[in-house]
Amino acid sequence: MSWKQRPEGGSAFALWLIRTIALLFGRRVSRVLLYPITAYFLIVRGPERRASRAYLARVLGRPPRLVEVARHMHCFASTILDRVFLLCGSFKGFDMRAHGLDVLNGYMDRGQGMLLLGSHLGSFEALRVLSLDNPKAQVRVVLDKAQNATITTMLEALNPDIARTVIDAGQDGTSIVLAIREATEQGALVGLLGDRARPGETARSCRFMGGSAPFPTAPWLIASVLDVPVVLCFGLYRGGNRYDLHFELFSERVEIPRKNRARMLEEIQQRYAQRLEHYVRLAPYNWFNFYDFWDSEDAVEPSHSPVPGAGGGDDGPGHGQRIDAGPVLRR
Repeated sequence: MSWKQRPEGGSAFALWLIRTIALLFGRRVSRVLLYPITAYFLIVRGPERRASRAYLARVLGRPPRLVEVARHMHCFASTILDRVFLLCGSFKGFDMRAHGLDVLNGYMDRGQGMLLLGSHLGSFEALRVLSLDNPKAQVRVVLDKAQNATITTMLEALNPDIARTVIDAGQDGTSIVLAIREATEQGALVGLLGDRARPGETARSCRFMGGSAPFPTAPWLIASVLDVPVVLCFGLYRGGNRYDLHFELFSERVEIPRKNRARMLEEIQQRYAQRLEHYVRLAPYNWFNFYDFWDSEDAVEPSHSPVPGAGGGDDGPGHGQRIDAGPVLRR
């Protein structure tokens, strides 16, 4: 079953309730809600539970225990709760450590727009802390408003200013490209997610986590048309109040000549899949694609790389850079 065929987990009322309690009582008290939310996913959401088991078997190289599936879902619930505070601009109390900020700051200081290519690994909202480090940071996100109606409604309620910056992925392809072009010409950082293809969208299978999985071609075709730098970005949740933000220059310019289009796309997408796998192994419990991500005929192969610390806790490598808002983000 694809991600498009799964209903959103939880009702609009439940999200409103979590948002209200979070804003009234703060993050520390509202985190108590994470346990019933985790229990709900474990008991009620069978497809997500099975998808978690299948994924963890890949990354851990063995059948996961129930407590590890619960940990996976608890990590997801934690980032959903934190989204409330991050969208409101409430960064105080978070420990955010950045790696690779120099790359971004160099472009932003020159007024150069770029594509930030993320994924459903960790929290993209955590990347909004960039505005604290560099006032020139204009972050815009490409999002399918119709598919994410509940999230869109919550975003509009929490921060209408951010909601107005969303580029609707539900538009036709030409309109999306023109909107992204306009934003990058104004020096914006435009966030795209590169791990899910929409229904009817062209995807190409790549080797990923010991198997074969489809990745959309659209982000790379857009990048080649716009002729702007592409930076990979990951907001990895490390437990407690800590996030590790990673920024990695993927390419100064994505070139896909017509003559070798298929081969170049294959090489580019495979390189992206390899870099995504690298970060998945840094924080495996941050993988939030709770559906059959891999090709259906693909068999689970054991993990060939060690999983450092199994993620989810304060065990990430290095200290990174910290941006202060209180102290919020370390360098």
